[in-house]
Amino acid sequence: MRLWQLAREYTLCDNFFQGAFGGSFLNHQYLACAQAPFYPDVKTSPAKGLIAELMSDDPTDSRLKPLADSPASALTGIPKFGPSQITPDGYAVNTMQPPFWPSASRDPQRPDYADASKANVLPAQKHAHIGDKLTEKSIDWAWYAGGWQFAINDQKDSTEFPPRPDFQLHHQPFNYFENLGPSHPDARKQHLRDGGLGDSPATNHFLADVQAGKLPPVAFYKPQGNMNMHAGYSDVEAGDRHIAHIIDQLQRSPQWQNSVVIITFDENGGWWDPVAPPKGDRWGPGSRIPALVISPFARRGHVDNTQYDTGSILRFISRVHGLPLLDGLTARDQALVAHGHQKMGDLTAALQF
Repeated sequence: MRLWQLAREYTLCDNFFQGAFGGSFLNHQYLACAQAPFYPDVKTSPAKGLIAELMSDDPTDSRLKPLADSPASALTGIPKFGPSQITPDGYAVNTMQPPFWPSASRDPQRPDYADASKANVLPAQKHAHIGDKLTEKSIDWAWYAGGWQFAINDQKDSTEFPPRPDFQLHHQPFNYFENLGPSHPDARKQHLRDGGLGDSPATNHFLADVQAGKLPPVAFYKPQGNMNMHAGYSDVEAGDRHIAHIIDQLQRSPQWQNSVVIITFDENGGWWDPVAPPKGDRWGPGSRIPALVISPFARRGHVDNTQYDTGSILRFISRVHGLPLLDGLTARDQALVAHGHQKMGDLTAALQF
């Protein structure tokens, strides 16, 4: 694999965990803001039928209550549970759709918005994300989404998964935030950028900016769906080839000498051998996932044993740019220390200057 060759050349982090228990939706949210999204007044909302029913009223008991016809033992069948998108106290932990287009539904009166009457649409989020911290210091940043404009141009509501060829709606965490929504068109245009399609700078706008040396100081890149290595609608080879091509183009970029590139996954579907994660807070960390640090400053041929999670990317951004830590990162540190673990690293141990 090409990624394995890059791991041998640069730094492989072998003690890196997904930020949150759960799947792609929650871990993309954690990457943006280090906390779970919230649904206010959920018990009187269109989403009230998606609230998880737990075994007891004890807030420390997170076990789902089986349905009445659930098998008594796994030996006699697969257990059955009701919906579990939202916790009883209103946190969205399983897949919910963005409040803004592109989403899985569309408001007929306001086409830039999702249909808020649908149970699976999450209200616009208002807590701080890493982009807020960067913007407060006048540091430009962008989330490049492969297939973004392709999805915007689609005039149909989505009813199937993947929602549209090459695009996953719930993998776009910044499309959930009120201050990046349609009522803030300048910020939306500046920070939510179309990554384009394919491997050519003629169609892949992220690569075009790479070649032109126009990446902002902080840039996230989310490949289109059939290049993101996700089981079921992508494959390992396509994603491996695409990411290696991205790294090759970055290495040829006029910005390379001042770049640090971090490659990791949302939750990786259990594809990497798991180890027990350290005990943290309510949201995680979860299973171990792969992570590479690739840079002119990266330690060469190095395996970094430092304890990291998805939030370590936000810690690194915060350290480089002198930002205050997001509340979720501070809460994770406090929980880890309370359980006798070290705080999460900020990835600087993977670098040398």
